Amino acid sequence: MQRIEALNPTTTTGKSKELFEGIEARLGMVPNMMRTMGNSPAVLGAYLNFSDQLGKSTLGTLLGELIAISVANSNGCEYCNAAHSFIGEKLAGIDRKTLKLAKEGKSADPKIEAALRFSRKLVAAKGRVSNDDINEVKNAGYSDAAVTEIIAHTALNIFTNYFNNAIEVEVDFPKSSLVETAAA
Repeated sequence: MQRIEALNPTTTTGKSKELFEGIEARLGMVPNMMRTMGNSPAVLGAYLNFSDQLGKSTLGTLLGELIAISVANSNGCEYCNAAHSFIGEKLAGIDRKTLKLAKEGKSADPKIEAALRFSRKLVAAKGRVSNDDINEVKNAGYSDAAVTEIIAHTALNIFTNYFNNAIEVEVDFPKSSLVETAAA
């Protein structure tokens, strides 16, 4: 059972209500994670701003979604795994084989796999990656800006994973199996 209430968008007032209206206008719904974050307009606003800015990054939607899926599986986050599997397939047009590989931090594309591997190393090392790790992702073709964006995408997803895992946010997306692999 969810540990903190997910607010009802129709009865919520104030800043959270304003944020919910913006979310609903874009998504056609307010997902449970955001309804729960709405208990603190500062938390919901911070999440939305961070997410919106990363949506403008050079990495693009496809890699952003694959990082989210990989990190969700590294952290055992059922909510984010389900949400990003759904979003990845239905909104970003990512095929199921690519999504399945991303759950394990893998890709048929070596450049994407380098980014996913780096992201998983960030999770496992709590950000304390080596010079070799940075050089590996740069040698795969990522600029300094892109490396910082991979770090930011990873951090945003760690935040949502921890939020959902701690509160046990009820999954309101189609279920998607987690892949039990250790972050490496």
